[in-house]
Amino acid sequence: MSRRLLVTGGAGFIGANFVHHWCQVYPSDRVVVLDALTYAANRRNLALVEGRENFRFVQGNICDRSVVEQLLTTENIDIIAHFAAESHVDRSILEPAAFVQTNVVGTFTLLEAFRQHWEAKSKPSSYRFLHISTDEVYGSLNPDDPAFCETTPYAPNSPYSASKAGSDHLIRAYYHTYKLPTIVTNCSNNYGPYQFPEKLIPLICINILMGKPLPIYGDGKNIRDWLYVGDHCHALDVVINHGKPGETYNIGGNNEVENLNLVQTLCQMMDELAPDLPVFPSKQLITFVKDRPGHDRRYAINANKIKNQLGWMPSVTIAEGLRLTVEWYLAHRDWWEPLLSAEYQAFYRKNYLESANDR
Repeated sequence: MSRRLLVTGGAGFIGANFVHHWCQVYPSDRVVVLDALTYAANRRNLALVEGRENFRFVQGNICDRSVVEQLLTTENIDIIAHFAAESHVDRSILEPAAFVQTNVVGTFTLLEAFRQHWEAKSKPSSYRFLHISTDEVYGSLNPDDPAFCETTPYAPNSPYSASKAGSDHLIRAYYHTYKLPTIVTNCSNNYGPYQFPEKLIPLICINILMGKPLPIYGDGKNIRDWLYVGDHCHALDVVINHGKPGETYNIGGNNEVENLNLVQTLCQMMDELAPDLPVFPSKQLITFVKDRPGHDRRYAINANKIKNQLGWMPSVTIAEGLRLTVEWYLAHRDWWEPLLSAEYQAFYRKNYLESANDR
C-alpha cells in the first residue's frame, strides 16, 4: 500500500537529498514538499523529481496553520518528515528571532495540525511524525568525554541549538501527552550535494575555486562528527519504517575530525581535482579568524542504539564522502554560483570580517 509523505523543508539541503532517496526507493509513494523557499532553500534542488506523477511542490510556511491543515487533509498525509528549520549557528548569533519562530513555533504548528488530522482519522497506528534534529542540543564535549547518547542531558549553547532543543521537547511532549506517534532523530554534521555555501565544506570548496581566504575559527581544533547526507537519508528511511514511536535515535558518521584537519584535507583534494586554481597550493588560503561566541569544542555521536535496534550503520567513509562532495561542487558550478548573492556576500562580510574583528 502506497504512503503519503509531507516533507517540510524539502527544498533545503538534507530535505532535498531525502526526497531524492525516497522517490527512488519508493516510487509508488506520494511525496509532497512544503517549503518557504527562504535563502538556503532552492527549487532547483528538486529538479530531478519535478514532473513525477507522485510528486508535488508547495511553497508555504510551516507556521501557517491553514496551509498545513489544507495539505494534510487534501493529500491525506500519513507521514510527516520534518526537516524545515533555520540551521546556521552563525546566523542564529546575529539574528536569533527567526530561529525561535521557525524551529519552535513552526514545529508546534505542525504538531497541532497533525494531531488534529490523526485524531480525525481515528488515530491510525501507521501514522508517523519524524522530527529531524541535531546533536548540538547536547552541548559541548571535552576531549575525553564519552560521545552523546540518547540519554545525554540537553545543554544547548547557541540560539540555534536552543531552538532545536525546544522543538525536540515539544515532539516528546506530544507523544507522552497525546500518544501522537512521533520520533526524534539527532544527527551529526551533514555534508554532501546541495548544501548551501555558508556551511563549512561548501564554503571551503567554493572559496578555493575563487581564490578567497579560508576562514577557520579560533585555533581550528574544534571537533565535529561528519555524516554523509546519503547515509543520513538511509538512516531516516530505516527509522520511518522500523523505528518505535516515542523514541529518539542518534545518527552519526563515526568520523570525528578537527576543523583544521578537515580543511587541509579539502585543500589537498581540490589541488588534485580542480584545474587551474587561482592559488596553488590552496592551503595558502587558510586564515584563522576570531572564534565564534560560545563555540562548542567537540561533538561526537554514539549511534549504538540505531545500530543495535534497527540495524543501521554508516557506509561512507569521510575520505569517500569528501571526494564525492568535492566532485559534485566542481561539476555543478552552475548550481552554486547564483547563490553567491548580494545578501550572501553581506552575511559573509558581517560574520567573518566585521563581527570577527569585534570579538
